[in-house]
Amino acid sequence: MLEQVKGRPMHLDPGAGLTERFVTIPDGRKLRTVVAGEGPGPLVVFEAGMSAPAATWSHTQHAMSAHTRTLSYDRAGYGGSDEDPADRTLERIVDDLTALLEAIDEVDPVILVGHSWGGPIVRLFADRHPDRVAGLVFVDATLAEAMPPHNARITAWSMRLMGLLARFGAQRLIERTSLPHGFGPEITDERARIMLRDYACHQAMHTGAREAKHIGAANPTMRRLQEKGTPPVPTISVQGGRVDRGMSKLRPLLNQKAAVLMAAVPDGKVVVVHGAGHAVPQEKPGPVHDAVLEVVDKARRGKERQATRR
Repeated sequence: MLEQVKGRPMHLDPGAGLTERFVTIPDGRKLRTVVAGEGPGPLVVFEAGMSAPAATWSHTQHAMSAHTRTLSYDRAGYGGSDEDPADRTLERIVDDLTALLEAIDEVDPVILVGHSWGGPIVRLFADRHPDRVAGLVFVDATLAEAMPPHNARITAWSMRLMGLLARFGAQRLIERTSLPHGFGPEITDERARIMLRDYACHQAMHTGAREAKHIGAANPTMRRLQEKGTPPVPTISVQGGRVDRGMSKLRPLLNQKAAVLMAAVPDGKVVVVHGAGHAVPQEKPGPVHDAVLEVVDKARRGKERQATRR
């Protein structure tokens, strides 16, 4: 039986092939998870961007579930998850991710897939728990270079503005602003509807604004993590290649920095998706799927080699 989430809908249809489950973490808050797939693993954990709920991974998660176990989740305050009375700092978010995996007894190393703000989240988790990471996929992940104080303030302001637009029923405007080129043709109308239901709403933008307040404070941590690097596991960075308005300088900088970061990983790789902007999973999901499958395959082969040596 599904547990009632205080102040939230009991049930948000995750779409065909996906199953909704609620998980209680140690402080009593409930987080809504979406699971799919079977088999030994590794479990693929999807971490969404700022203002983005689990539903933004709906298409990708369903595709990957044919190959391995998968999990996405609404961070605190999104979708069907309880709000968090504490500040939504980067460290607090990673605390929640850790608590979630422990609550579901996921003890084996997982593959973490982080889009946008999900990138720093999975980096910090990997830094804290390198032995619990089997592979990493960064999808146009936020880098410290993208968030100097001015940009951090603009991001927080834009989240508040989007929240106001959603409150007054401007969901279509939010959709056009976030996806000016629309959804990729692979994404069905049902998946698109589910994504927009949980994303183009005041709740998501309000929660995104709570997270955005702490971008500036997180910048030193992001720089430290980038300088230190990630664990020596299969790692791919999937980057948007289209230069959208206002990105003429930032897009080349971010893609160059991603290449430098991946060059420092023993099994690192960069994939630039030239037909996509920042919303790669919604515009051009194919290269994301390929990257996740490649990391899953390498992680499995690595585990088999370790078992043979024993």
